[in-house]
Amino acid sequence: MTWSDWKWQLQNRITTLGDLEEKLTLTEEERESFTPALAEFSFAVTPYYLERIDKKNPNCPIRKQIIPRSGELRKKPNEVEDPLAEERYMPVKGVTHRYPDRAIWYISHVCAVYCRFCTRKRKVSDPEETPNRSEWEKALSYFKTHTEVREVILSGGDPLTLSDSSLDYLLGELKSIPHINQVRIHTRHPVTMPMRLTESLNEVFAKHFPLYMVTHFNHPNEISEETKMYVMRMIKTGFVSIFNQSVLLSGINDDEKILSELNYKLISIGIKPYYLHQCDEVFGSSDFVVPIERGIEIYRKLRGYHSGITIPNYVKDLTGGGGKVLLSPNYLQKKTPSGYLFQNYLGDEYEVGH
Repeated sequence: MTWSDWKWQLQNRITTLGDLEEKLTLTEEERESFTPALAEFSFAVTPYYLERIDKKNPNCPIRKQIIPRSGELRKKPNEVEDPLAEERYMPVKGVTHRYPDRAIWYISHVCAVYCRFCTRKRKVSDPEETPNRSEWEKALSYFKTHTEVREVILSGGDPLTLSDSSLDYLLGELKSIPHINQVRIHTRHPVTMPMRLTESLNEVFAKHFPLYMVTHFNHPNEISEETKMYVMRMIKTGFVSIFNQSVLLSGINDDEKILSELNYKLISIGIKPYYLHQCDEVFGSSDFVVPIERGIEIYRKLRGYHSGITIPNYVKDLTGGGGKVLLSPNYLQKKTPSGYLFQNYLGDEYEVGH
């Protein structure tokens, strides 16, 4: 097994303070925060993703996503363990059915890397939270009997930590349900362990065309030559459409130039920017949160100034289970006697008829 073997990457993840300090000189804050943060949420990083860190920069945008800091130990009044109320809308273990026509299926508790701002910190890395085989069958029965479900989203943890054979079985079962129109796979492996996108996985995905994958790049530094090779090969041979959702993160990507570079790089390798998420109000996330007003200001500097296909939708997933709402500059200024007054991306005003 070698560097380019995804199973080797998983088996050789750095998970302890001692192992991490052999690879990286930590700041005093990082060292003091590590152990108490570990009591709340697991730590793990693949050798591949750790190599993406700029070791000379304590504020490296990759480093800040994975190494605990003091802010993670503070809980603000608005922060909750399950901000999206996924457990409230869980008819069977592992299935969250909030929206009328689609459901999320949580099929793995394992991630290659544990992001410090994770919405599912309460359950990711906890093996008791992962549905077993009999619970898979209960979930499939739920999907079969609920004909309003048009889309199933495989999530976790990371669904690509499952074997090719397990994924083949689950995709085959879902695709055999007549009323399910599409299947989506949410994974961060293209970012943290791109070698998971093997030729054998491509062959599995090609059997179940069409499939839609949503990955999670937050910064242009996460896109390596290895990323490009594996992602582009999958798109060409796996018949998969790939989208990206980023989280707007303070000190990491809260800058229109960084987001523009990220989104253009994604488009150049065949990934469509899909969502820019306002950070969820999960325990310990306050240092990552960008004020919504600032987010809208950044978004205004993207839309109109950059190609439309590079622009994701800026959204907030409402705490308490309200679902996603669009956050956008208000281009419609007012209704006038003869029509509507708009302001364009430059701030110029235009009046149009009814």
